[in-house]
Amino acid sequence: MGIFSGVSRLFFDVGILSWDILLTLSNLVRRNRRIGHVTPEGHPGYGGHWPEYSPPKGTDSRCSCPALNAMANHGIISRSGRKISFVEVGYHIRATYNFSPTFCSFVPHFAAHMLKRSYSEDTFDLEELDLHNGIEHDGSLVRLDSAFQPDQSIKHVPFIEELLAAATGEDKNGNAVITTKDLSRMLGKRRAVARAVNKEFSLSFIHKIFGSTNAATLVTAFGGRVDHLHSFLHHERLPEGWESHIRQPHGLTLTTFNKTILGVEIGVREQDWAEAAREAVEHHATST
Repeated sequence: MGIFSGVSRLFFDVGILSWDILLTLSNLVRRNRRIGHVTPEGHPGYGGHWPEYSPPKGTDSRCSCPALNAMANHGIISRSGRKISFVEVGYHIRATYNFSPTFCSFVPHFAAHMLKRSYSEDTFDLEELDLHNGIEHDGSLVRLDSAFQPDQSIKHVPFIEELLAAATGEDKNGNAVITTKDLSRMLGKRRAVARAVNKEFSLSFIHKIFGSTNAATLVTAFGGRVDHLHSFLHHERLPEGWESHIRQPHGLTLTTFNKTILGVEIGVREQDWAEAAREAVEHHATST
């Protein structure tokens, strides 16, 4: 059974990659979606009009992914964050953020495999996605490591504030913008400090890529705009009038997204934060 499962997954991955390359090539020759029409008509958020925002209640399920939490907070997926279909969440990610159908198929399939569920038949609660070192990982830009905060739905406000304050860019309208270099710099600090203070710290290559993927979303879907990211990261809320900055007709493909992801990851320099790591160790020692 294990061999057949592995072969099936290999064929799936090859199929996704082939499809993704075709979509990437098609994006190069087709016209981008018009501003104001990125979210498809009939889907929540069309024309920038998002459903009512409601913060989670005590019994609701949330996870470490602000993109999924925001969809739950707006009722695009189950407001409770429970019994969510793997199939349907892919559709809603695509319509809300304009990621490609390949991305929106690969990620829920990966999550279903991680949770040992059936992609086509089963459901999940958001909190289940935070299986440590599954998709969730140490060295997050906006959350403490699970060794210090087991509930990864809880944001660490000082990290968010420092991240937003690190923005060095500016768009054509004068809005403060966080850049890929800013993201690399802050990821370097987070990893260096977490590695120093967390005795259980672990970060494999694949989890480094997951971290850079999460960071890259802030510049691809949100254009790095600090005012929009403030709402998204602090409150997990989509700003009124907002639409994804991804305008390609087939959405952001894995092939195209990987360029930004690798750009962020290659720029990470943990060694530049040795002094910050030492200070964090001293502060941690005196506070425990």
